Amino acid sequence: MHSPVGIFDSGLGGLSVFRLLPDMLPAERFVYVADSGRAPYGPRPQAEIVAFSEQIVEYLVEVEQCKAIVIACNTATAAAAKVLRKRYPTIPIVGMEPAVKPAAQATVTGKVGVMATAGTFGSEKYAELMSQYGRDVEVVEDPCVGLVTLIEEGELKSPRLSAKLNTIVPPMIEAGVDTIVLGCTHFPLVGEAIAEIAGVNVKLIDPAPSVARQLVRVLQEHSLLAETSDTLLTNRMHTVLTSGDKDRLRRVLAATLDPTTNARLRIVKHDFMTR
Repeated sequence: MHSPVGIFDSGLGGLSVFRLLPDMLPAERFVYVADSGRAPYGPRPQAEIVAFSEQIVEYLVEVEQCKAIVIACNTATAAAAKVLRKRYPTIPIVGMEPAVKPAAQATVTGKVGVMATAGTFGSEKYAELMSQYGRDVEVVEDPCVGLVTLIEEGELKSPRLSAKLNTIVPPMIEAGVDTIVLGCTHFPLVGEAIAEIAGVNVKLIDPAPSVARQLVRVLQEHSLLAETSDTLLTNRMHTVLTSGDKDRLRRVLAATLDPTTNARLRIVKHDFMTR
């Protein structure tokens, strides 16, 4: 099928998922929506997050004719995945969730750190995961206030980023955690900076690879994969739409994606998303 796959996030965080996909699915075309003009989603009421998500997915389905959707945002997944799946029952929708289960399995000390947003921590899905997999481990949570905003501003290696991370990560290490869940898709974009502060004995759990693999499985199961033998498809342009600043987006894309993928991007400022 030659229709694209739609991906959306409250902003730039979903690039941690998107950057994996062109190599895994070289014949597919992707349309990525970065709702940076309304980021972060974490502090917003659930009803507002649902409304934003419905608006974006309606565009991806009705205008871009996407054959599948990836909600590359933990907060949006927790708030809106059920609503979206009910509204679009024939379209596969892949979501995110904090990797509490693999973290609980990986920890040796029995202490796990979770970096996420307030929206994720307050969600029903997170409560379910904690009930299932967090009962036998001690969990140290941090809502990482302000971190998403710094990443949205393109501060991936700045002194301000280091200062913020030094208020989040060291207390977790002091509490004895040996595993940290990156429970927001923005956070793997600064994974190197987090790892440098955490140290070599702390494992970071990034759910993006498992979500990318799940998308591949879903496309296969629904017979939606593009034909890899079609050489024209492998040269098709991907589209990145933003409700925020295009120049800032370009800088983050250059720092995040490989040159081959960057060369195949069409970047569009889209005002259908309003505050």
